[in-house]
Amino acid sequence: MNPFDQKLHSVGRFPLIAGDITTVQANISLVCNLQCTHCHWSCGPGRTEIMDWSTMQAVADLARQTGARKVDITGGEPSLHPELRRFIELLADDDLEITVRTNFIALGTRGNETLCQFLRDAGVNLIGSLPAAMDNNQSQRGRRTYQRSIECIRMLNALGYARSNALRLDLVYNPAQANLPPDQPQLEHDYRRELREKFDIDFSSLLTIANMPIGRFATDLQNQGKTENYRQMLRDAFNADTLDALMCRNQICIGWDGALADCDFNLALGYLASARANEPQQMQNRRIATGEHCFACTAGKGSSCGGALI
Repeated sequence: MNPFDQKLHSVGRFPLIAGDITTVQANISLVCNLQCTHCHWSCGPGRTEIMDWSTMQAVADLARQTGARKVDITGGEPSLHPELRRFIELLADDDLEITVRTNFIALGTRGNETLCQFLRDAGVNLIGSLPAAMDNNQSQRGRRTYQRSIECIRMLNALGYARSNALRLDLVYNPAQANLPPDQPQLEHDYRRELREKFDIDFSSLLTIANMPIGRFATDLQNQGKTENYRQMLRDAFNADTLDALMCRNQICIGWDGALADCDFNLALGYLASARANEPQQMQNRRIATGEHCFACTAGKGSSCGGALI
């Protein structure tokens, strides 16, 4: 048993088993205009991996076959994928709830105004990265990223995002250092006050996500000599109350190359799902692949692509 499985066994929850599939997450590209220090995929402008059209069609098929009602589109930066609009139209034909994750910078680039309008008209929910205050944001994502993110959010607000019940605009916070995220409700309150007072912008919810000790963040930890301290902090903060809400239990993730995993973190590590795309009925009640990194999702209040778990 790996250390996480040992912990599950000690609390009577081994093995970790999936339930109904409610969400298909699609990582459609590792291409990104940024090189964020916390990126578990080490995405950036030099990456070339993108999902082809036949795999995009397979995503829609998978959602249909598993009975999932949501498709969560991630990357990289999905707005850089040349087939994003066509993909959304395909998913919309099946009346699926669609979410696109973005870093705001590419989405707000001049010339993308029509894409934002398309997303609005298609009723696509948006989740965008905005890591804390300007200094932290720039240390994670690069110079002027905070100001450019604010400009993009203003534009999205003007289109109705976060100002219409039908158009969600959620923000994501990742810690700038090797720490757990702070209390999500309190941080959301602070974000809402500061962003409204300083910039007159609105958002729907704030999602706090712990940094995974993999990818570029793992390299950063190693360079600082903090790898074992961070891993031990995650182990010590294990909370069994988070297990029922773990995102891997109700989703399946499909990578740019069609590989299936229980979550995007497993996908990045090559931990593939125990079910295959042509066996959708076996995705329910499958055993979930786990590893040391899973402590990041179960530490403290928990963490997932949807924020804190409890």
